[in-house]
Amino acid sequence: MRSVSKRLRQAVLLAAGGLAALFAWAQPLPAGTPEQAGFSASALARIDSFFDREIRLNRVPGAVVGIAREGRLVYFRAFGFLDKDKGTPMPLDAIFSLASMTKPMTATGVLALTQEGRLPLQSPLAGYYPAFAQMKVAVPRPDGSLGYEAQKKPITIQDLLRHTSGLTYPGRPDTGGAASELYPSGLAMAKMASAAEYVDTVTQLPLVYQPGTVFEYSQSYDVLSAVVEKVAGKTLGAHLSEVLWQPLGMADTGFHVPDAKRARLAQAFKLNPLDGKPQRIVATEFDSKFECGGACAKGTVGDYLRFGQMLLNGGELEGRRVLSPAMVRLMTSNHLGKDVVNRVAVVEPHRSGYGFGLGVAVRVEPGLAAVPGNVGEFSWNGANGTGFFADPQAQLVVVFGTAAPGELRKYYREQVQDLVYGAMTR
Repeated sequence: MRSVSKRLRQAVLLAAGGLAALFAWAQPLPAGTPEQAGFSASALARIDSFFDREIRLNRVPGAVVGIAREGRLVYFRAFGFLDKDKGTPMPLDAIFSLASMTKPMTATGVLALTQEGRLPLQSPLAGYYPAFAQMKVAVPRPDGSLGYEAQKKPITIQDLLRHTSGLTYPGRPDTGGAASELYPSGLAMAKMASAAEYVDTVTQLPLVYQPGTVFEYSQSYDVLSAVVEKVAGKTLGAHLSEVLWQPLGMADTGFHVPDAKRARLAQAFKLNPLDGKPQRIVATEFDSKFECGGACAKGTVGDYLRFGQMLLNGGELEGRRVLSPAMVRLMTSNHLGKDVVNRVAVVEPHRSGYGFGLGVAVRVEPGLAAVPGNVGEFSWNGANGTGFFADPQAQLVVVFGTAAPGELRKYYREQVQDLVYGAMTR
């Protein structure tokens, strides 16, 4: 097994342009030089300076950042610590809790069934789990209490994929107010035994909006875990392994981290550096049984770069096709029409001018957003400090990983995008 010092030397070689010296394991994509890909090497070094400063100030334990352009890996660096308390340096192959970056992979798994004619997007959810048809919609009354009304249209698979199902997350400022507090927390879901247990739990709760009317970031993707299980006849993890992770060689991505790999899980500070309050990443503490499609996967930056490059390539990587080009276009197009209230920027404040596709936010207007990019750029991030965006016009894929479950995660999302586009020369 390679030593930590060798892993760090390899990271330095890659950042310095000594790409040919790297072992294949450290190269998730073919290597290129920054200059060939339209980057300034000295400007890319600002990423180094930024994370070195953040780590020195004890705002984040460490980070891994990967950048690919035109199919070539031009930047792949590890910074700081995998586990600051133990003094373990951050390796390039650190495993991060991907949290909501699980969602784009789940969407890919759903669309793999769709393109086989097994899961049409206009299918009513109740056709797979009838109890969803009985869920009522919470409506606030003038006195602050909640009333309930029937669904005006059924929840569809497309509603789940674009977050217009009427489901929510706990603690969100939805129209139902207190209704959101009834939803199970991430810790509660992690302790559930199965997708069936989750369905039994959530179908007892109210929806917070009428289906198909409002983008409400939600547990829709956890419901999709159960749908995939019903249609594919296997767990979501087994299905994603078959249609995505194995074909793309994403060997370190999954819902369960084997004992032999748990030492590579990135650990957060025990106290939030902004307010000193306790914080935790539940996914690193134990292996959950429920393979929730909304937030439960773990993986490496290198694996996710391969996933992003596959999407940028129109569904194919190195001769292995996962989705058709038409399915990728469907996934990465805006699905929030004029009849849907777009609240994407409520979830991601720097993303004004974005709509939402199937598992990813999609930039639909130039300007407006607080970050640079092109119309058609698609992205999503994770609540524990990971981020991903891909820009078809620029032929760019960027993935970063940190263990930062507090509000700093939002700061890193914006800063990394600024730093990457700020280093481009064309």
